[in-house]
Amino acid sequence: MRIAQVAPLYESVPPRLYGGTERVVSWLTEKLVALGHEVTLFASGDSVTRAQLVPVCKKALRLDPECIDPLAHHILMVERVLSQAEEFDLIHFHIDYVHFPLFRRAAVPFLTTLHGRLDIPDLVPLYKEFRDMPLVSISHAQRKPLSWANWVGTVHHGLPADALPLQEGGDYLAFLGRVSPEKGLDQAIQIAVRSGMKLKIAAKVDRADREYFEQEIEPLLDHPLVEFIGEIGNSDKPDFLGNSAALLFPINWPEPFGLVMIESMACGTPVIAYPFGSVPEIVAEGIGGFIVSTVDEAVEAVRKLKTFDRRECRRHFEVNFSDERMARAYLQIYEKLIRRTPSSVALDEGVLKWIEVESPSPSTT
Repeated sequence: MRIAQVAPLYESVPPRLYGGTERVVSWLTEKLVALGHEVTLFASGDSVTRAQLVPVCKKALRLDPECIDPLAHHILMVERVLSQAEEFDLIHFHIDYVHFPLFRRAAVPFLTTLHGRLDIPDLVPLYKEFRDMPLVSISHAQRKPLSWANWVGTVHHGLPADALPLQEGGDYLAFLGRVSPEKGLDQAIQIAVRSGMKLKIAAKVDRADREYFEQEIEPLLDHPLVEFIGEIGNSDKPDFLGNSAALLFPINWPEPFGLVMIESMACGTPVIAYPFGSVPEIVAEGIGGFIVSTVDEAVEAVRKLKTFDRRECRRHFEVNFSDERMARAYLQIYEKLIRRTPSSVALDEGVLKWIEVESPSPSTT
């Protein structure tokens, strides 16, 4: 199959530091190549891939001091993809809705995986206008605000089994991600202090969150149990996650997926998380970690870590969140969209809607 993957340009594919969407695009692209497909990747010029790379800009826009308007680069990329559309059997977009107006009128099959939150009022009229766009969600929870949209499947993220090996863990708690109000770093610090365990924080601070960091988080970093490391790269994750006793994930927003959760479970490191968004789909209670609702419950979960089976946690990851499982789920959707036979469509309120392909529910066995 001739497949185009269209990545955001904010980070390289894979990203050098933080960048969940671009990392997933990389894992999917490389696995599709390994499965024998002819893949073209539209991405920044500093991307690294075994696919055919079409460099749309010189380097990742977030790291380019000369980039003032990232949207301009994405519009140019959409035009570039359209100019080559006839070369592909299917085009897979990961750039939200930027391409909708042009590709609504294109003949080539395509789909869009949405990687962000959808509980934003501004999105409702947009997705109502483009109800014919075939969409893939990354969790069942993600699609709830737009449950009526043209969903053709849910595909949970997956990563290579050898990317993050099983490790024995250590004596500290870990926080990995962004510093922002919805990520719950303040809660993580409370949990660690109340538990009497060291907390290591590997996190980036975006410009938009700088004031929050300085006013709400920095004063909490003086505690002797708290160590702020800053943003780390992918090569640092195995040791950071694998040597920790647990990953703290006390979010307070509808997390669409939470890639760090499966990265942690790949190391055998349990996730202690609040039950928002995709968390109940990803973390099997007592196997992948513990789902809690308060700081008190999280502290109690920390007490259970001494008897936690890290090998079962790793197995939960291997069964449910591998890159091959992700790639094969997408291939099923690609094939249905390409065939477009009468048996593969259903009429839904006047809109032709593809019968869904779902990732199997995570197994706890």
